[in-house]
Amino acid sequence: MARHRPFPRLPGIATGLRAAWQDGYGLDDLRRDVLAGLTIGTVAVPLSMALAIATGVPPQHGLYTAIVAGAIIALTGGSRFNVSGPTAAFVVILFPIVQQYGLGGLLIASMMAGLILVGLGIAGMGRLIQYVPYPVVLGFTAGIAVVIAALQVPDFLGLEAGQLGEHFVENLGRILTSLPSLDPLELGIGAFTLGVMLLWPRLNMPVPAPLIGLVVGALVAYAVNRWIGDPSTGNLVETIASRFTWEAQGETGSGIPPIAPSFVAPWRLPGADGEPLELSFELIRALLGPAFAIAMLGAIESLLCAVVSDGLTRTRHDPNAELIGQGLGNIVAPLFGGITATAAIARTATNIRSGARSPIAAVVHALVVLLAVVALAGLLGLVPMAALAALLFIVAWNMGEARHFVHTLRSAPPGDVAILVTCFTLTVVFDMVLAVAVGMGLAAALFVRRMSLLTQTERVDATTHASIGPLPDEVTLYDINGPLFFGAAEKALTSLRMVDPNVRIVILDMHDVPSMDGTAIVALKALIDEMHREGVALVLVGLPARILVTLRRAGIRRTHGRLTWCRELPHARKVALRWLDRSA
Repeated sequence: MARHRPFPRLPGIATGLRAAWQDGYGLDDLRRDVLAGLTIGTVAVPLSMALAIATGVPPQHGLYTAIVAGAIIALTGGSRFNVSGPTAAFVVILFPIVQQYGLGGLLIASMMAGLILVGLGIAGMGRLIQYVPYPVVLGFTAGIAVVIAALQVPDFLGLEAGQLGEHFVENLGRILTSLPSLDPLELGIGAFTLGVMLLWPRLNMPVPAPLIGLVVGALVAYAVNRWIGDPSTGNLVETIASRFTWEAQGETGSGIPPIAPSFVAPWRLPGADGEPLELSFELIRALLGPAFAIAMLGAIESLLCAVVSDGLTRTRHDPNAELIGQGLGNIVAPLFGGITATAAIARTATNIRSGARSPIAAVVHALVVLLAVVALAGLLGLVPMAALAALLFIVAWNMGEARHFVHTLRSAPPGDVAILVTCFTLTVVFDMVLAVAVGMGLAAALFVRRMSLLTQTERVDATTHASIGPLPDEVTLYDINGPLFFGAAEKALTSLRMVDPNVRIVILDMHDVPSMDGTAIVALKALIDEMHREGVALVLVGLPARILVTLRRAGIRRTHGRLTWCRELPHARKVALRWLDRSA
């Protein structure tokens, strides 16, 4: 039987942890959380390193993100099962920031994004995720997957392509021109690692495929470098240790520092030129756009992940608390060397399948990553770059959802297909921010068009209308169906300007008009004035009280013999006949 225990009330924070506690949390639940945390921790270690490298920063910063942000977001967020850390979706946003502003600029932008996320959560904007159309999300995620895969090609093939830039087309050209420098050993290790990670799940073993793939790849690379390579000329196969060096706490080394995350001021870290940044208003203003993009993508991905976890567990998350938790994590993590963090769908699904019961599992996952950094940093440095590229190929493939992409192209309406293709193309060729902005604009325009087609005005034959009965020739009845807003108001009211010249009174049945915006009110006022000049009176029927109040505020008031409104059609008929009698 569940045990209900009191929990300190913290408004808008830690609602995921509180929900798990209030449902009853015992030793068996803790055991399941620990086992789940161990599983996702082993998955998070290679992913965190690979995603940090793909972003353009040393691998330890991805690990620090999983440690610090992973624990803080789990404890303060609104989902019981979300697991947060570096994710593939951010690569296309963070990579250009690193190119322009360096590691320090990236960490400052992450902190600014965290402040924006906290503000969104406090403002109650968590529900806005439901207004992002599926073609937009699918389009930019598929585009991100293509960009990520392209960035891994040089490491996978061992190409001497140099430092890749911000633009996909330029990077593609550089990759093509460097193909003659292909290294068969790098390609062989990358392909072997990729094959192991693809085939391992078929064995139904409890050990995650990424861990097995990278371990096998590291062993092969170590053997090649040890027995085939020449120590005087360097490694034949490039590894984390051979590419990255570190300096911390007065010590230096290669690979990953075996040191726990420690406080560091982001504005003292190097910029793109290698020199320490100078915190200034100009820098903050320049990073505001990227920070907003990070916050928007972080909100979308985290809340989508929470929705997925709710579907798998039949629980409910608090979207505003989740945004606050994500914001707090992104504010604190950069102070310890962590980059941008958000909830990861793949790690969250693994967490749920591993039997997690509460956010404690994500905290255990952070501790596992911390243990790996402190105790296994030397071994992590042996992982070959080609193996990490193979891992990111799989991440990109899973993220791209190729089957859903093709299915949507085949089955979706033409408008949605256009949005999907546009978002995908803009993400690949330009950037995700432009893709989402254009995609949302196209989706809004498509929505307006579809809604305008639903709004119609028809002349009704009163003799066959059960609610009103026969009307004299001088009185006519029109029926408006659908919302009157800026996209539909003019079209719906235009037909009323072409009434029969013999008609003196128009009854407008508006029972099926749920809303009117400012454009519709202006159009209605213009119609009333035009009808008045032509000597035609107007009777509005069935408008809700809230719309009538809005009309009165806009200056549209009852005028005897010219304009009035009624609740039902029979009353409107009586008013029309009375006006006719008085004007006769």
